[in-house]
Amino acid sequence: MALAVVKTLMLVVGSVITYFAFKAYRRTRQRALGMLAVGFGLVTLGFVLAGMLYEILGVSLEMGILLESLLVLTGFIVIAYSLYTQ
Repeated sequence: MALAVVKTLMLVVGSVITYFAFKAYRRTRQRALGMLAVGFGLVTLGFVLAGMLYEILGVSLEMGILLESLLVLTGFIVIAYSLYTQ
């Protein structure tokens, strides 16, 4: 139960951060902010993906965690790139 609560909070907070980054991109049209929004979106999706795949689609927990980790890693790479290019 505690894990579900924490994952839900991570989804909510990550979505808010992604929304604000995207809103900043729309306002300024700076590519780096768009990449930042994409990166945070990927990280947020990654954080909640493992449990969803395991509970809803019956994917093994190991495979769910692997996919989660790959999305988080990709998101962090995109975030780092967005900060580097600025």
